[in-house]
Amino acid sequence: MALLSLLFAAGLAQAQPVDDDGFKQPLQNLQFNPGLDQREFERSTLSALEVHDPLESWNRRVYHFNYRFDEWVFLPVVDGYRYVTPTLVQTGVSNFFSNLGDVPNLLNSLLQLKGKRSLETTARLLLNTTIGVAGLWDPATRMGLPRQREDFGQTLGFYGVPSGPYLMLPLLGPSNLRDTGGLMVDFSAESAINFLNVAEASSNHPEITLLRVVDQRSNTNFRYGQLNSPFEYEKIRYFYTESRKLQIAE
Repeated sequence: MALLSLLFAAGLAQAQPVDDDGFKQPLQNLQFNPGLDQREFERSTLSALEVHDPLESWNRRVYHFNYRFDEWVFLPVVDGYRYVTPTLVQTGVSNFFSNLGDVPNLLNSLLQLKGKRSLETTARLLLNTTIGVAGLWDPATRMGLPRQREDFGQTLGFYGVPSGPYLMLPLLGPSNLRDTGGLMVDFSAESAINFLNVAEASSNHPEITLLRVVDQRSNTNFRYGQLNSPFEYEKIRYFYTESRKLQIAE
């Protein structure tokens, strides 16, 4: 009887007309311009990506140079480095240079009065330089102390210095006037401190600097052209500008 009752109820449900409340197929009556392709759609949204870029003509030339240098020189060198270098050695090189980078990270954390971050970065330097054998290993991250990047550009932004005009730097990529000045300060500080005697050794052995540059490019996932958009320049400019705001605010 129970089975018959269920079948009867199901038959009644099917016999009753379904009320078309307008939400069954919300895209059925959607009107759109069939001639609007991806390029036109992106062009119509560019106003939302506006960034102060008075040197746009020059920046675009540098952007094109970086694109070709990356394609013809940088990435082939990176691919060759990855091919001939064992993964364990690549990891050790990356950890070593990351440990060096924690020196300006610490200085800028102190300048921004970030007490907790300063203590964590100090702990990272001590652990990775000693237990990690000059930074070749990264026990600090395994112990819950991940690397947190701080630079002098962020420090200037922390104290209200405006970003200034957008800049596309040769080889280095997107930046702005404030952050470019910050890069020079960070480089000077790292050279003056000469942590683990690397700065002095690099002046006599430029291959160390070359290795650091190749390692940094190898660990940077961005590839020119990967956005598959004719407006990649505008998007990168916008993403960089907004990401720096978030880094300064954190």
